[in-house]
Amino acid sequence: MTVTTVRTIDLQPELVRLKQELLDARERARKVTEGLPGPAWGTRPPSGGWSIAECLMHLNITSERYVPLLDEALRSLRVRALPADGTLRRDLVGWFLSWFLEPPVRLNVSTTPPFVPTQVDPQHEVLERFDYLQGELLVRLERGAGLALDRQRVVSPFNTRVRYNLYAAFCVLTAHQRRHLWQAERVRAVVI
Repeated sequence: MTVTTVRTIDLQPELVRLKQELLDARERARKVTEGLPGPAWGTRPPSGGWSIAECLMHLNITSERYVPLLDEALRSLRVRALPADGTLRRDLVGWFLSWFLEPPVRLNVSTTPPFVPTQVDPQHEVLERFDYLQGELLVRLERGAGLALDRQRVVSPFNTRVRYNLYAAFCVLTAHQRRHLWQAERVRAVVI
């Protein structure tokens, strides 16, 4: 698996926290699959819901959709030369989504079809992809160091009517990861 290092010395405190959340998600993904018997990888829980494989594949699909949005937003911020001028803050929509996505799950919401895994890929491929994408998100986080991430809007890849600031986008991503890793951990407890 690829290991990406992000310099924390240049990051605002809010980005240092997000960096740690991305690294923690990497570790949780490894732990939830460690020693997992082969059939358990794609087994859905008896109560319904996604398998461990589907949870991690969904996170990969989500990261793949976010990376180009983050790149475009960061380019726009650099062109506008908007330096951070204090504590980064989520806007109301970003705050609400971050709160809503945090585990434990308050309400189950159906995922839009483009974000639903259509097959179960091999465990090592999914984990390798997850690790790679976490590295890509860490790189984007580093690229945002010193910029006013809360003054640049992005459109949600889940719903084009939903917009929030770039800082909130990173917060939504990490909360979303915690939600589905929490889900995968609960699935593991019942399928093995």
